[in-house]
Amino acid sequence: MYAIIESGGKQCRVSPGALVTLERIEGDAGKQVELSKVLLVADGDQVKVGAPYLQGALVMSEIVRQGRGPKITVFKFKRRKRYRRTQGHRQEQTTLRITEIRG
Repeated sequence: MYAIIESGGKQCRVSPGALVTLERIEGDAGKQVELSKVLLVADGDQVKVGAPYLQGALVMSEIVRQGRGPKITVFKFKRRKRYRRTQGHRQEQTTLRITEIRG
């Protein structure tokens, strides 16, 4: 059984017991989170597709940890104008453990 969910503007395939890293979701480690933006649920030969979301479908998960992703370097440059700017960024992320798929 698996589902395709949307979170943070991105889509992700999840299955029960999987660890998934998504953009930051508010909450502390150990808190239960419901993900209601479910696009597809597949169970064996049965596939349910939403338009765009499935009504009544739900993915239950638990927050494992809150953290930050790898550092990226943002470098702006204009040739022949002596313009250079360097900036770093680390995106905040949440790691979830998928516990149950309803739908």
